[in-house]
Amino acid sequence: MARQPKPWYRKDRKVWCVTINGQRHTLGRNKKQAMEQFRALQRQPRRVRVATTMLVAIVDEFLDWVSRNRSEATFEWYRCRLQDFVDTYPDMYVEELKPHHVEKWAGIPTHSVTTRRNQMRSVKRCLKWAVAQGHLQDNPLAHMEVPSGQSREQYVPPDEFHRFLDYVTDENFANLLTVTYETGCRPQESLRVEARHVDLDHARWIFPPREAKVKSMPRVVYMSEHAAEVSGQLMKKWSTGPLFRNARGKPWNKDSVGCAFDRLQIKMGKAELKRTGEVLNENAVAEFAKTLNKVRVVRGVKVPKTPADLLCEAKRKLTQRRARQLAPRYSLYALRHSWATNALQRGVDALTVAILMGHKDPSTLARTYQHLSHNPEHLLNQARKASS
Repeated sequence: MARQPKPWYRKDRKVWCVTINGQRHTLGRNKKQAMEQFRALQRQPRRVRVATTMLVAIVDEFLDWVSRNRSEATFEWYRCRLQDFVDTYPDMYVEELKPHHVEKWAGIPTHSVTTRRNQMRSVKRCLKWAVAQGHLQDNPLAHMEVPSGQSREQYVPPDEFHRFLDYVTDENFANLLTVTYETGCRPQESLRVEARHVDLDHARWIFPPREAKVKSMPRVVYMSEHAAEVSGQLMKKWSTGPLFRNARGKPWNKDSVGCAFDRLQIKMGKAELKRTGEVLNENAVAEFAKTLNKVRVVRGVKVPKTPADLLCEAKRKLTQRRARQLAPRYSLYALRHSWATNALQRGVDALTVAILMGHKDPSTLARTYQHLSHNPEHLLNQARKASS
């Protein structure tokens, strides 16, 4: 006797599912509604039985496909955004989905334009895929407008780079910054490079196509003398796994690098506060202390904060807030962009710069990475050179 289908709860997605005739159906998050959907599916004639069109079901199918056909980083990029979206609309059917649902979800005031863009295009890509795969006939978001991303305008000249590098006391972080600035490599390349990628004889890293951003060809990163020296030292220390690691021996990742840049920004800002002699207003500190949580958790136990604790916390947080306003916040991508601009200013032709940066399309250099428009003196000299 054939086994009768029975709904089951998928914990990782927090939804009820059932498998009928080898096809999985997502029934919803509410158990009562899931059982009603299950009974409705069972009442359908076998040959005309159709899959549910719940939004969470389409997202599940899309993420399953991404996990099989794209990199782990790409899967995680989609997963975190789409999971948040279905958490916002857990019981929505695709037929009910409208562009305003996506815009409302992505339109949190604290989000940057780039964050909103990435959220909106993740959902739109999911629905477009569903139509292409035959899961849906129409894409309800086909005409949804997605905002353009903000271009990264930060340029770090050599003198500024060496000035902020003086504030970096962690040699491990300094090595990562210097190698990125001197090679123009992508952040994911410096964070993932291993000893097996390094060719010291020719001063380069070589990523095979399957590990490169452009999967059709190997990615070659050529190193400066200092970058090659650092790579050689790290190879002796770490024969397997990522070369660039923090003081605890843990590989750097985007989050730990981001935290390190945050600390650097605060450190530089505090130095500026000290230089100018600026002090916090005591009344502002006292007022801010009133808004703070009055207890802290110590080993699982809530402990009341003393008035002195609250004032100290308020002063620390306001100092950090002011410090962030006085110092720039750098990133590995800003260093990569700056490498491109420095190379162009030093006379390297644009095609060579694009190849060294690993661009499949050389026009990307002009659209995104060079900041020569911020250097009118250089442009004036080039214009006069062209007309002479």
